[in-house]
Amino acid sequence: MTDKAKRQILINGENLTIEQIDEVARGLATVGLAPEAAARVERSRQLVDRVAGGDRPVYGINTGFGTLAEVRIEKPDLKRLQRNLIHSHAAGVGAPLPHREARALMLLRANVLAKGFSGIRLQTLQLLLDMLNRDLVPVVPERGSVGASGDLAPLAHLALALIGDGEVFVDGVRQPARPALERAGLEPCELEAKEGLALVNGTQAICAVGTLAQLTGERLCDLADLAGAMTLEGLLGSHRPFKPEIHDIRPHQGQRAAAAHLRRLLEGSELVETHKNCKKVQDPYSLRCMPQVHGAARDGVRFSREQLSVEINSATDNPLVFAETEELVSGGNFHGQPVSLALDVLAMSLTQLAAISERRIEQLVNPSLSGLPPFLAKKSGLNSGFMIGQVTAAALVVESRILSHPACVDSIPSSAGREDHVSMGMTAALKARQVVDHVKTVLAIELLVAAQALDFRKELGKAGKSVQQAWELIRETVPFMEEDRELHRDIQAIVGLIDSGKLVELAR
Repeated sequence: MTDKAKRQILINGENLTIEQIDEVARGLATVGLAPEAAARVERSRQLVDRVAGGDRPVYGINTGFGTLAEVRIEKPDLKRLQRNLIHSHAAGVGAPLPHREARALMLLRANVLAKGFSGIRLQTLQLLLDMLNRDLVPVVPERGSVGASGDLAPLAHLALALIGDGEVFVDGVRQPARPALERAGLEPCELEAKEGLALVNGTQAICAVGTLAQLTGERLCDLADLAGAMTLEGLLGSHRPFKPEIHDIRPHQGQRAAAAHLRRLLEGSELVETHKNCKKVQDPYSLRCMPQVHGAARDGVRFSREQLSVEINSATDNPLVFAETEELVSGGNFHGQPVSLALDVLAMSLTQLAAISERRIEQLVNPSLSGLPPFLAKKSGLNSGFMIGQVTAAALVVESRILSHPACVDSIPSSAGREDHVSMGMTAALKARQVVDHVKTVLAIELLVAAQALDFRKELGKAGKSVQQAWELIRETVPFMEEDRELHRDIQAIVGLIDSGKLVELAR
């Protein structure tokens, strides 16, 4: 898609949405600066220039940083101070952020600067937007942030590219930043007073990873209902536990939403008519309690969205530049605790979706529970069927449970005790990202196994309309397992089907 064909999103620091972040991260939209935001940026910069020209010591402009805040820096060294800050703080390690997350990071930092409380120069902000629109993406190692004075190390690596140091990805190729900028017709900036600090204070790395995990997590909530409904039909389970009156008298928002969604997915089922008078009294909790478990996950995922939606449009710099009152005020908006807690909740919520899904997979493959062939294999014994699919799901669930240990309670002091409580927000974000990936794979396994179960129920009738459509979509991608084959290929095929959005669209 050419830039002319893409829509432009104008940022002003006030109303960026998680969906817009995803759109820009995927390269589907360009980004510009709203005129009113440009005016605010100019006004705050004018105040910084006046303060930098004076003799009064002001943190971040003519002093050292962190524990060195009491060290006065002379005017001839102010530019060098900002450059040194970027170089010293670019201490990240590990794999670079994936392309989409790095683009989200650029957008989020630009959006915060556009609020007009950072004191950045307009031309520096514009360079960041130009790099984003031309897809010159800084190489940002994903580890090194404790989420205290924000994501100092990741943001410093972003800033390195702006000053022509560090590296960028161009068309997937990692290369030095300065010549890459020059080839794109862009000139690296020389940081003026306060600009280095304006670029590195904030929670944008946490939010870049977190918002993209959030969107996938929301889709997985719908997908879990679909997978559960398909399993329910394959096991000839009861629809009665989803009746609205049950959930109206325990009216948790997520529970009611999950129950309503399950009812919609199961509408038109012929299979439910075949066991109306069976002797079975109750289904196992993994079937009967889907609204309660899936609903609690929905509530947790909704909480994380609320926190992230506030954070992505918040001023997280320090000191904050209030042009209207001509004040520069040091505070703590860079602290990542609000989003660290939210992303821990996201991980815990989604892990429960995987945990109950794995139990449903066990119901499907265990002949003493399902009444179906062992491991849903034809000629079981000769064939192992989906035996190890359940084992893989179990392994991913256990790892997700370990990753669900909250990072936000695990503070460790830094900066010679000045930063004596930190959020570990980036750790929470990276864990949430990994949990999202595991949960998606567990649900892919359940969908694969449940589709096989429905094949064995064909003679009894069709499943609910949406479940039947999902089965048909899966069968267009992966055929019925007549005999053992490489199961990992089938699992990846269903993961690909989930990533395509087709199953999620059907579920919704």
